Amino acid sequence: MIQNQDRSDYIGASDTSMVVGNWCTKTFEKWWLEKLGIHKNNLSTEATKAGNNYEHKILKALEVNGLEMDKQIIIDRLRVNLDGNTQTCIYEVKTHKSDKEFKVSKQYWRQAQVEMYASRIHNLYIVAYALEENDYKNYFNDIDQQRMQLIPIEYDDNFINNEYLPKLNVLVECLKKGEFPCKQ
Repeated sequence: MIQNQDRSDYIGASDTSMVVGNWCTKTFEKWWLEKLGIHKNNLSTEATKAGNNYEHKILKALEVNGLEMDKQIIIDRLRVNLDGNTQTCIYEVKTHKSDKEFKVSKQYWRQAQVEMYASRIHNLYIVAYALEENDYKNYFNDIDQQRMQLIPIEYDDNFINNEYLPKLNVLVECLKKGEFPCKQ
């Protein structure tokens, strides 16, 4: 669960789609201003609040021995927060509405790749949990094992080394210099 909402000066695993995407868009510009500490994004929705409040309960419901929660890994300007992990496996929690089937989006898959890269743990499950309407109103509900789904994600060395790291390295240098990458 993320405690510090300041997203400046670092690039996170959840930023991976921005890293490998088009750097010359208004969306990227707004995101980059946040990384430079010029703009603050205070986005908070009912879905994100519920997800944050249920995250630890979901992880505990897995009953995994040796589970560590909220580990942070910093490699230069890459800052990766793991929801839960053991020495051999990462558990990335994603909540969704129970009336919709959960599918691993490209953005979630990319985030998982960077989590595995940064942690050097190449075994990751997305823990999808279906929230019902009452769960958004009451964060004290018990976790229903029937609504939990574990989805394995395979590590893709090619994506990390050929697509992600070259772009991340450029962005890290631009971040250190306070420059916009698409203006070069």
